[in-house]
Amino acid sequence: MSQNENINADEISLKDILIKIGSTARYLKRRWLIIFTIGILGGLLGFVYAAIKKPIYVANCTFVLDEESKGAGMSQYAGLASLAGLDISGGGSGGMFQGDNIIELYKSRLMITKALLNKANFNGKDELLIDRYIEFNKLREQWKENNIGNISFSGNPEKFNRIQDSIINELVETFDNKILDVSKPDKKLSIINVQVSSKDELFSKEFTNVLVQTVNNFYVQTRTQKSYQNVQTLQRQADSVRSVLNASISGVAYATDASPNANPLLTALRVPSQKKQIDVQASSEIYGELVKNLEVSKMMLRQETPLIQVIDEPILPLHKEKLGKLKSIVVGGILGVFITIMVLVIKKLFKTILA
Repeated sequence: MSQNENINADEISLKDILIKIGSTARYLKRRWLIIFTIGILGGLLGFVYAAIKKPIYVANCTFVLDEESKGAGMSQYAGLASLAGLDISGGGSGGMFQGDNIIELYKSRLMITKALLNKANFNGKDELLIDRYIEFNKLREQWKENNIGNISFSGNPEKFNRIQDSIINELVETFDNKILDVSKPDKKLSIINVQVSSKDELFSKEFTNVLVQTVNNFYVQTRTQKSYQNVQTLQRQADSVRSVLNASISGVAYATDASPNANPLLTALRVPSQKKQIDVQASSEIYGELVKNLEVSKMMLRQETPLIQVIDEPILPLHKEKLGKLKSIVVGGILGVFITIMVLVIKKLFKTILA
């Protein structure tokens, strides 16, 4: 094929395309009434959707978490601790809670489940948060088909059956993907924002408060568990030695009272009292060391206890996200026009192919 023939073929193809576009435009123009009518119907449907769709209530809780390193904070006690035979120079801050790990802790199954199985006060009545969520989402009506509409989540969670665990797993997944959002607005700061969005205003508020309290309590207990156990152990030992010391002091008094005017030449009469005094001295030395170690351990416990300060907590009325009616009308109308044009074009194309 010559170069001129190729140019003519290209011109013919371009001409055909332009002709088809013009033909399609005239075809759509002749059916403007259908397009316009369906566009109006789309706008009306958008208006109805916006009118019946329930608003979403958003609860936000912002708090600051102090993650000061253990080594830096305990340096002021290092000298005193060395006297007590303790080494507190090493160690670091919270390990599993550093960085973004605490955000993942908020979204974990354990924390969400504990929060859902907590009770909150709704209009003067205590109710499980999970029951409140099931109620306003009308989930029991859907479960009636499977004969589990009356399922209960009260009692010990460790004794839940397979169905109860399955429902909780589904709810946790829903919360992670649609309802709960945990983030750090500024990566350089230790400020964390917890946001809960639901159709029930009271649920959004109460679940946010319960979740923050649950996770933060878990954080504090885990962070200070070893130091707390040390304090408890030393306290029990100190109490035990104190009891022995008191008994020894009483024993000295009884031994002295038994021989109030002992003959100085009869040294055997002073033996019981001297034995008790030795017990008193030994118990006093041990008790003093235990008290010293106990006070240092209490200092460590206070230092390792993190500071969690709530900055902003959710208060009523909550922020409400509602689809605008004007926006819904415009979007519905545009979608109606677009779908109508696509259907008409496809219909014309099939007629052309079959012709």
